[in-house]
Amino acid sequence: MTYKKVCLFMMICLLAIGLQPSLSPKQVGAFSSQVIQHGTTGEDVIELQARLQYNGFYKGDIDGVFGWGTYWALRNFQEEFGLDVDGLAGSKTKQKLVDATEYDKGYVKEQIKKGKTFTHYGGVDKTKQSKSNQDTGGNEDVNVEPTAANVPQGYSKNDIQLMSNAVHGESRGEPYVGQVAVAAVILNRVESPTFPNTVSGVIFEPRAFTAVADGQIWLKPNETSRKAVLDAINGWDPSGNALYYFNPDTATSDWIWSRPQIKKIGKHIYAK
Repeated sequence: MTYKKVCLFMMICLLAIGLQPSLSPKQVGAFSSQVIQHGTTGEDVIELQARLQYNGFYKGDIDGVFGWGTYWALRNFQEEFGLDVDGLAGSKTKQKLVDATEYDKGYVKEQIKKGKTFTHYGGVDKTKQSKSNQDTGGNEDVNVEPTAANVPQGYSKNDIQLMSNAVHGESRGEPYVGQVAVAAVILNRVESPTFPNTVSGVIFEPRAFTAVADGQIWLKPNETSRKAVLDAINGWDPSGNALYYFNPDTATSDWIWSRPQIKKIGKHIYAK
């Protein structure tokens, strides 16, 4: 029997007894088999930091060193996704990271090779970032995190795009007034001294929005989401100046239920 026939025979046997190859498409090339923990350095830590930054849990430099910032970011990720909260990136945690994020290994490694510090939030137009680096002679640090230059007279294009992504990820099944209300909550947080004072800071605050945690914020927003954002920026606030909202059918936090409630729109309750 030839080598090819032997391989074919083995594959048929595996399928016959219900076994599948152990690597899914998203697992290929993702992490090694080692458990990643505090004190670890190298390729796995670079990927871990990049993936944790993709959905907003880690905000430090991607440097391949598993320090305390990476440790606490990983614990927050594990808690958000219902995993064992131990600060160790074992097989289950790594698979959840792969499922919930994307990792542009080539781009990340290229920036590290150039000796630049940067962040790696998903969905950022890296072409524009590369042009910016060329314009500055490549001497400035790369900051891939969406930046928001909020000024009294308006919001940047990046603010609008990021908010559209958030509204789409959080409320695309809600009535239009509910989508405007979600956008208004983001703007209300920007204006509140209790929260970060930029759109990106509010949206990527750890555990603030489910769509960031599960990666849905990077789904392509539709025109309705963008229109809802513009209506909110232009002054429509159906939420009644709310800073929070939650789905009463799925909320498990006792704290969110303690907030003074304003109204209900669609499936969401809006609160102060």
